[in-house]
Amino acid sequence: MKWSTKIGTFAGIDVYIHTTFFILIAWIALAHWQQGQTLAAAAAGIAFILALFGCVVVHEFGHALTAARFRIRTRDITLLPIGGLARLERMPQDPRQELWVALAGPAVNIVIAAVLFLLLMVTGRLAPVDTLTMTSGAFLERLMIVNVFLVVFNMLPAFPMDGGRVLRAALAARMEYTRATQIAANIGQGMAFFFGLIGLFFNPFLLFIALFVWIGAGQEAAMTQMKSALGGIPLERAMITDFRTLSARDSLARAVGLLLSGAQQDFPVVDDGVVLGILTRADLLSALARQEQDSPVTSVMRRDFLTADASDMIDVVFERLQHHECHTVPVVRGGRLIGLLTMDNVGEFLSIQAALDRRQSGGRTRARVIPEPRREGGERG
Repeated sequence: MKWSTKIGTFAGIDVYIHTTFFILIAWIALAHWQQGQTLAAAAAGIAFILALFGCVVVHEFGHALTAARFRIRTRDITLLPIGGLARLERMPQDPRQELWVALAGPAVNIVIAAVLFLLLMVTGRLAPVDTLTMTSGAFLERLMIVNVFLVVFNMLPAFPMDGGRVLRAALAARMEYTRATQIAANIGQGMAFFFGLIGLFFNPFLLFIALFVWIGAGQEAAMTQMKSALGGIPLERAMITDFRTLSARDSLARAVGLLLSGAQQDFPVVDDGVVLGILTRADLLSALARQEQDSPVTSVMRRDFLTADASDMIDVVFERLQHHECHTVPVVRGGRLIGLLTMDNVGEFLSIQAALDRRQSGGRTRARVIPEPRREGGERG
């Protein structure tokens, strides 16, 4: 994620902190300073928010390590002012597995709260809850209360919270996955509307939560519908077959010429039919500001890119593509380049498919009619 700084790697998973997180820390420090008028009060506030987000990190690792049991890798975990984000390569297809992954995070917070409760009971430091505030009271007891709040908040049956995924998993055990997602998303957006209505009159912060839930629920529904529409379709039915390539001997000037001559944005760098790298438009423009145009494209091209076989399914490749920095996928057959898949390409394919489905809806069936791909090979310049 952009504007994020890596703070470490644990269990093979990179952990990042977003730049906006420091705004939250500054706000917490200011709030405690205004109340206590001392550096010690500000430091105590910062220590509490760091401890809280330590619990959030452990929560996200609960998701990540449970997903790993189902052979699902976690790309990274990022700390944001609104919480944590664990980016899984994919969500489990089995509703039972999704249920376990979704419940693992709140379960971690329950364990933390239980341990803190026992510790406070043993030491005799458990104070009445009504004596606590966000800025005053026993440190460990406030941390326990916040962990309980995290469980309750995350279990709301609305995307993108864990409760939304629990609801979807429960529904998917009894109905088709896409329909289960749509029902869960509708419930989530209904809750968002309710939060927003209350927020207008009582607490403006609820408006922020309502917007967060509404957008998250809509995105989840749209993404699931897209995956459903792309399911079972091989790449060779949708890939771009009329494209330009660069060779390892070409210069940046050659790439500039290709960029200006057509609509293609990213160019595979190919040697004897084998893809060596991808030169993206962004990398080309960045290089032109630093290097001469006679520099070789191999000095600028991305070597970390996805490839896919022509027989791979679009929905599987598209899901991988979303989590990758380079959004152009060379499509190969027998190790040789025969096409490209891009985010824009997938969008166009879906638009064509939707139009064809509408045309077919007047008949008895709504069979998918997908145009056969052109068979031209990738053309170089």
